[in-house]
Amino acid sequence: MSALARQMPPVQHAAVNGVDMAYYEVGPRGKGVPIVFCHGFPEVAFSWRHQLKACEAAGRWAIAPDQRGYGLTSAPEAITDYDMEHLTGDLVGLLDHLGVEKAVFVGHDWGGIVVWAMPLMHPDRVAGIVGLNTPFMRRPPMDPIAGMRMMFGEDMYIVWFQKPGVADAALGADVDKTMRFFMRTPAAVEAAIGDGAGSGLTLSGQPTPETPTFAFGDALKAWDKSDTAHQLLSPDELAAFVESFERTGFTGAINWYRNFTRNWEKSATLPTRVDGIPCLMIMAEKDVVLSPAMADGMEEVIGDLEKVLVRESGHWTQQEKPDEVNRLILDWMDRRFPQ
Repeated sequence: MSALARQMPPVQHAAVNGVDMAYYEVGPRGKGVPIVFCHGFPEVAFSWRHQLKACEAAGRWAIAPDQRGYGLTSAPEAITDYDMEHLTGDLVGLLDHLGVEKAVFVGHDWGGIVVWAMPLMHPDRVAGIVGLNTPFMRRPPMDPIAGMRMMFGEDMYIVWFQKPGVADAALGADVDKTMRFFMRTPAAVEAAIGDGAGSGLTLSGQPTPETPTFAFGDALKAWDKSDTAHQLLSPDELAAFVESFERTGFTGAINWYRNFTRNWEKSATLPTRVDGIPCLMIMAEKDVVLSPAMADGMEEVIGDLEKVLVRESGHWTQQEKPDEVNRLILDWMDRRFPQ
C-alpha cells in the first residue's frame, strides 16, 4: 500500500470538465453545506489530511480533490487547459458530480487564488470562502508576469516557471530533495531566499536591499539535501508527496503559473467585489511568500469578512498548525453554517 493510501480515505474518481478527477471524501454525504478543500503548489489533496480528519470527527461533510495536473487527477497537455476558467470549472463539475448546489470553498496557496475566483465566476455555486494564507487580490493594473519580472527579476520563481521545461526538469531531477526543500519551517525558508519576510509578492513599488528575490530555483540547487533540520513532515508524510510527484512530474502543476497573463487578460470584465457570501481570511504570521500584510484592505472589497492570524506559522499553515486551523474553520462553520 502506498504512503498516500495508508494516510487518506479511499480515493474516489469523477469525470469532471474533461478530466478524471480524484478526490477524497469524509463525513455524511448530503448533510449540511459541504466543505471543498483546494490545495496549492507543490501539494496534493493529502495536504488537507488533518482537516479531513477533523471534519469527519465533527460530523462535517468535506471533500479534498487532487486538482488538474496533480496527484491522481488527469494532466492535460495544453498549457491553456490550466487557466482559471478550467480550474474553477473543475470545482463546479465536482459539485455537479456530488449533486451539490453550493459549497464552502477553502483554498491554500494557488488553491486560494482559485477559490477567490469562484464567487466572481460562479457566484451561484458558492456558499462561503475561506482563504488560508492567500488573500483576495484585486486585479493589478499590468500583466502580473511583467510586474514580477520588473520587481524581482528573471530568477524569481514565478517568472522562472514561464520557461517551458526548465523548472519542470529542475524540480523533477530529485523529487525527494525538492519536497524536503519546500516543506520546511519558516526560519529555514526565510534563510533560503534571503531576508525581507513580510514583503509579499506585491506588484507595485521598487525592491529594497531587504526584499527577497524568491529565486527558489537557485536556492534549491544550492541547498544541501543532507540538512535534515527544520523539516515539517514525518517520513511517511514526505513519502506521500514524493511518490505523487515522482509519478506525475511537475509540468501540470507549473502550468497553472503559465496562465497568469492569460487569466489577467480574461479577468478584465469580472466583478471586483465579493458580496453576499461570508468569507474568512486566515493569515500566517511568518509566511514569507503570502504575508499577512497582503490581506490589508480586503475589507474594502469583501462585504462579509472575518480575519484571523495564526502566529508562528509559515507558509504550510494547515500542516504546520493543523489544530489551530481546524479550530478556526470549524468554529466559523458552526457560526455561519450551523448543522
